[in-house]
Amino acid sequence: MEFDLFISLITVAVLLLISAFFSASETALTAVSKVHMHTRQKQGDRRAEIVNILRSKKDRLIGALLLGNNLVNILASALATSVFIKIAGEAGVVYATMIMTLLVVIFAEVLPKTYALHHADSAALRLAPLIRIIVVIFSPITEAVAWIVRYCLKIFGVDISKVTAGSHLELLRGVIDMHHGPEEETRKQRAMLRSILELAEVDVSEIMIHRKNVAMINPDEPIADIVQAVLDSPHTRLPIWKDNPDNIVGVIHAKLLLKELNAHGGKASEIRIGEVAMEPWFIPDTTTLYDQLQAFRERREHFAIVVDEYGAFMGIVTLEDILEEIVGDIDDEQDISVPGVRRVTHNIYLMDGTVTIRDLNREFEWGLPDEEYSTLAGLILYESKMLPQVGQSFSFHGFRFDILRRQRNQITKIRILKDQGDSGPLPQA
Repeated sequence: MEFDLFISLITVAVLLLISAFFSASETALTAVSKVHMHTRQKQGDRRAEIVNILRSKKDRLIGALLLGNNLVNILASALATSVFIKIAGEAGVVYATMIMTLLVVIFAEVLPKTYALHHADSAALRLAPLIRIIVVIFSPITEAVAWIVRYCLKIFGVDISKVTAGSHLELLRGVIDMHHGPEEETRKQRAMLRSILELAEVDVSEIMIHRKNVAMINPDEPIADIVQAVLDSPHTRLPIWKDNPDNIVGVIHAKLLLKELNAHGGKASEIRIGEVAMEPWFIPDTTTLYDQLQAFRERREHFAIVVDEYGAFMGIVTLEDILEEIVGDIDDEQDISVPGVRRVTHNIYLMDGTVTIRDLNREFEWGLPDEEYSTLAGLILYESKMLPQVGQSFSFHGFRFDILRRQRNQITKIRILKDQGDSGPLPQA
């Protein structure tokens, strides 16, 4: 009799170990890094390939693990109950319930799952081959269970076949937001990674240099004045217009002009602008940054003229403009620094109306919406539904916007107070 009890207790212990195995497997295979497993599979790791195969059919995997886990837990509890009934009579049911609950929770659930959660990759690689066999063995039962589950859910109007896992881009954005490290360095890294993901969502119209800020060349001016204007400009490429500024007929490159000037012995009067000018490349303002970046690479170009749907000249976009959307401002020794943003205190800023929302979000991680507009002035016009007067203030999205200066119908200077509260008197512009 004592030998039978001993065997039963050993069996219960073994069943608890098997339950721990199923619990650890479930946690490890669901918490394992998909990226790491994908990389290891590409490197030829057979076990990583098995992990990816198992994860590709999660319903079968979870079904098999839950089936095995519940089977051994119920069997262990039933066996333990019979043992305690033999030892303590009917009170053994209470003892068995209390003891088995404690043993299952600690040694068959919490302990193995905690370990697997902190060693998910290594545990998944070790357990995957055996789990694959178990999944195959239990597959007829799990398929039947899955069919019953789907049928029952459909009765209540739930069709799980239409449920999607969500956008991979959204998952990437979530991972980027969770990236932590040294504050300033990590902020810049997050901004760069977010910008890369947004290249396919942002049009060139949102980052282009507006036509009113584009330096251009009139070919009817004296050639000496044109040469001097090109040499004085911080830009290497300048559009050429004919008759009116909307009629772009070419692009002049400073380097080509210098070559032509050198070829004529420095005599600017002998240069013919038409012979130096390059053909302009026109692109629609709805072109995405990703498409334009690919086009720049394919054409080996750095400069494009942006036009709207009617062919009207809107502005220019360069390769540097797109790269700056990823890495931030790229200033060289010829760039003219135009500080569109000035921090007055830790939460008060003076800004030009032409500052783009994307630049603000990237620099300060503010999260201002920019779906309907691209600049700070556009945000105020859209939200206020009016043309503000100097001195007016507006509050939205957790900020206060004070209109400091307006030129005709354009908002040119704005004061922004972040996180409204009692911050004392506001500085004047």
